[in-house]
Amino acid sequence: MTLAAPAFLGASADSGSAHQIGCFTRPWAAYDWRIAFDEIAAAGFKHVGLMTTNSPSKHILHQETTIDQAHKVGEEAKQRGLGIPSAWGGDLNIATSSDGGVSVLRHMIDLCAAAGCKSILLGGVGNPKFVVAYYDAIAKCADEAAAKNVMLTIKPHGGTNGTGSQLRDAVNKVNNKNFRIWYDAGNIYYYSDGKISPVDDAPSVAGLVTGWCIKDFTMQPKKDVDSTPGTGQVDFKSVCAKLKAGGFTTGALVVETLTPGDRPHLQSEAKKALKFVENLIA
Repeated sequence: MTLAAPAFLGASADSGSAHQIGCFTRPWAAYDWRIAFDEIAAAGFKHVGLMTTNSPSKHILHQETTIDQAHKVGEEAKQRGLGIPSAWGGDLNIATSSDGGVSVLRHMIDLCAAAGCKSILLGGVGNPKFVVAYYDAIAKCADEAAAKNVMLTIKPHGGTNGTGSQLRDAVNKVNNKNFRIWYDAGNIYYYSDGKISPVDDAPSVAGLVTGWCIKDFTMQPKKDVDSTPGTGQVDFKSVCAKLKAGGFTTGALVVETLTPGDRPHLQSEAKKALKFVENLIA
């Protein structure tokens, strides 16, 4: 029997759907994050994922962000009618942190709570020697995050967490219901050099997926994920069916990448991506 995926904490579904459809700020990384918010809202999305932006840190929420600044991010999103299902949390500065990343993650949890962001998207750890410390930090913070209505999640991101089975192992290491998986079909292809199909990989995360980074992949003319969903080789319909069969029937689907270009081009691609995701889950 397949377990149902855990409920996405605090999220409200879009009208007529059991899912929240959003777009990360990553395609507008060359601009201020407020411009990204404007463009995402103008494209018709109701949710925004916090990721890269044009700042020294390269990210909207980071270790130098204050609680007041995070609250302002949340207010700016609300003003545009945008919910915030996810924020990039990265690698917890695990290689340089004095406490194994615990204080880094705790600060990120507080920032997300202040911004009204419902989950932290962790990138995992590439170097095997940091694996124990990384997941120990997550285990120490998972209950605290749940108390603040922030879910901790991890995506396939190469290194020690490049496949669904590796993600399942990571979740088992932490053994806390507030630590779950955000799937990323494009990354399954990317980090396996196109050798592992996400259609084959998706069943390995059954019962654990609470969100999905909607990202495509192309191998030619170069290995790349910077493309608008539906234009590459990811078989989204089949992946969606596998994830749904595994219990992912509610949760966030957030577009991560679009085919690069200027602002008018990105706006056009964002609208295409929204329609693509709406049709995907219709």
